[in-house]
Amino acid sequence: MEKLQTIVAQFATEGDVKEIKPLGNGLINDTYIVRTEPADAPDYVLQRINHHIFTDVEGLQRNIKAVTSHIRRKLEAEGADDIDRKVLTFIGLRSNGEQTYFFDGESYWRMMLFIPDAETFEAVTPEYSRYAGEAFGHFQAMLVDIPDELTETIPDFHNMEFRLQQLREAIDVDAAGRLSSVKDIADDLLRRADRMCLAEQLHREGRLPKRICHCDTKVNNMMFDKDGRVLCVIDLDTVMPSYVFSDYGDFLRTGANTGAEDDPDLSRVEFNMEIFRAFTEGYLRSASGFLTKEEIENLPYAAELFPYMQAVRFFADYLNGDTYYKTAYPEHNLVRTRAQIKLLESVEAHEAEMQEFIRQQMAR
Repeated sequence: MEKLQTIVAQFATEGDVKEIKPLGNGLINDTYIVRTEPADAPDYVLQRINHHIFTDVEGLQRNIKAVTSHIRRKLEAEGADDIDRKVLTFIGLRSNGEQTYFFDGESYWRMMLFIPDAETFEAVTPEYSRYAGEAFGHFQAMLVDIPDELTETIPDFHNMEFRLQQLREAIDVDAAGRLSSVKDIADDLLRRADRMCLAEQLHREGRLPKRICHCDTKVNNMMFDKDGRVLCVIDLDTVMPSYVFSDYGDFLRTGANTGAEDDPDLSRVEFNMEIFRAFTEGYLRSASGFLTKEEIENLPYAAELFPYMQAVRFFADYLNGDTYYKTAYPEHNLVRTRAQIKLLESVEAHEAEMQEFIRQQMAR
């Protein structure tokens, strides 16, 4: 507690610290709620940044500051009310108000205003999927004209060509001696390789722009008010230049999967078209104004891309001897791979239906 109070004291906060308690169950960063007094002083959120994953903390915080400042200016220009609840507010240091992180010699820390009377949800229902689609589409739309050049906080995070290079290296080395028994999976993944690198191919041809995307689109990365309205998108660490396919496809990979990511019973793994329709309806409602014809036509490809990409990553890790993902048992990454391939096959089976739904939405 004393150490945390010392860290909080580095930031230009208001009021006196009353208590500091753990907040939420984040998997990446350690997060605390900082309660202050008197009663009219704001509360804060203190986070330890995981600099092992986000190695360029300066670039990370510069990205976040650029994005939140741009959204704030847009809200002010619109005459929006209650702006501090509609965009995250990061606190500068007492010694340098422009710097929004503190290094204590071991860890990096940041603080932001706590948004009162707000909540997040874990449920992936059609209703919340529609909210998510609309919120993340609106988030992208707000940032279409951002003047700042953002860095990639995790380089090549959603680069399919890079992920396939990692897979081919894993196959060539076969570090754990596992390839011979799963060569059919390797062949199946490589058979799709050219098709799944479509985004990089279109980008090189000048037909697919990189935009500022969230890159971690989940229902619980939105804050809702007590009336069920979306206040703002949160968890901005992965905000960086990417293709719109990142935000669209990544949500559907998890949200529209009827099974678990590592489901050993493949009969439970299917692509939920009800979730697809709800998320797509919300997304096109807020994003269609800036999306190109090429981006819209390839949204079904994006829904296929992300289970494929995750299958490639799980399978490469399995061949490497489980060096990246935490595993609960020796075949865990192989089970994950098979579940993602089953999801991919289900998405592929619905491709024509997805195209028709998107066509109908755009015709409205």
